[in-house]
Amino acid sequence: QVKLVESGGGSVQAGGSLKLACVASGLTSTRYSMGWFRQAPGSVREGVGGIDTDGNISDADFAKGRFTISLDNAKNTVYLQMNSLKPEDTAMYYCAADLRTLTMFRPGDMFEYWGQGILVTVSS
Repeated sequence: QVKLVESGGGSVQAGGSLKLACVASGLTSTRYSMGWFRQAPGSVREGVGGIDTDGNISDADFAKGRFTISLDNAKNTVYLQMNSLKPEDTAMYYCAADLRTLTMFRPGDMFEYWGQGILVTVSS
């Protein structure tokens, strides 16, 4: 059974930084993808970025230049470094994983495995 555990959330002032981590256990393949999503109160869940073991990376427009996603294959851990945080980045951040690589996703596909989420609060 795949289990994802997020860490690193918390409260920070605008302009600050946080680094989220998500450890995956139970993955049955050495090829996989992991990603980060977020959901603000009253909003729909949106993608932040994804990465896979083939080195493919995707990220949302709002994340470009501020957020960096990285993957430590040996530790089955995905990171999200968030810099220059804004109050509008306040949300629950969710880690996700899938045994497909990013290039195997079709429009509308979703990650199969999800973490419980971790709260990030940015104050002005």
